[in-house]
Amino acid sequence: MSELQTPPGGGKLASDRDFRPVRIAVLAVSDTRTLGTDSSGALLCARVGADGHTLAARSLVKDDVLAIQEQLRTWIDDPSIEAIITTGGTGISGRDVTPEAVRPLFDKEIDGFQTIWHMVSFQSVGLSTLQSRACAGIARGTFIFCLPGSGGACADGWDKLIRWQLDYRHLPCNMVEMMPRLMER
Repeated sequence: MSELQTPPGGGKLASDRDFRPVRIAVLAVSDTRTLGTDSSGALLCARVGADGHTLAARSLVKDDVLAIQEQLRTWIDDPSIEAIITTGGTGISGRDVTPEAVRPLFDKEIDGFQTIWHMVSFQSVGLSTLQSRACAGIARGTFIFCLPGSGGACADGWDKLIRWQLDYRHLPCNMVEMMPRLMER
């Protein structure tokens, strides 16, 4: 696992908790990239592994609502995949359809993710963060985080948000400790 810095926002890592690896799938959404040229997806995969998690799957689909949903449903149906991170298709161009594909699959949207994402993104790209429609939610017990397609956005999304919430040691709370309760009724 890579060396962890101090969590942002006043959080801390509990020294009395053991790290719990999460099984994470990475999906790139792009009309122009291939798995071989998908540097943002590769960056996420590397960070997932470096931080001690398990890369459960990786794929690339075109900017197409049905293609995105088909891949996500396959992973949502797989009980061994606990979280999915997408990269790409969250902008405002006509071809950017990731939020339109993903939101109907959510049982619950994690509204705070978008808010914090824009705070973090503003520090990197200023007002250009307005063009991002990054989002997150839960679909049948699987966390889904949708990040923009740029390497910088993926680095910020992982390093400053997702990595901490997928670390069981992060206090005062984290998403890993919620996993057993996501399907409660």
